[in-house]
Amino acid sequence: MRSLPLLLAGLVCGLASLAAAEPAAPAPTLTNWDHIKVAPMKTSIYVGSVTLTTGVFERQGSALTTHYEAKVFPWFFWGESGSITIALTDTGLAALARGETAEFAGDATNQKNKPRKVTGRAQPIDANSGKIKVRIMADGVELIFNSTYQFGTGK
Repeated sequence: MRSLPLLLAGLVCGLASLAAAEPAAPAPTLTNWDHIKVAPMKTSIYVGSVTLTTGVFERQGSALTTHYEAKVFPWFFWGESGSITIALTDTGLAALARGETAEFAGDATNQKNKPRKVTGRAQPIDANSGKIKVRIMADGVELIFNSTYQFGTGK
């Protein structure tokens, strides 16, 4: 019977320490995923490379929009800038939240109003970030970029 008071004292101390612990951070929700930052991307071309840099994607409905800049080395005169819009629905975001890969598609338009087709997929690493593969069709050439993304980063 002496062990029963010790067991109860241990249980009370354990519960007190749990109550004193800081609460866990809330799980991310779709409402705080209105901004997505993609790290700069680089890919090789025939005798050079292309670096693609985007601004922070802003969510408006199921569309994510930002500006981009593509620099071509050593042919700087092939570089371009413009706007890019991709579609990532609530269903796609929910798939990412569950740790599943999500596909997306979209369009870009450069400063000369030339259209570009964009496709890709996002593969989560955790609830707020992951890997991204982007394919851009530009003048009959498919450029494939690999990078990372992070949700919830404002401007």
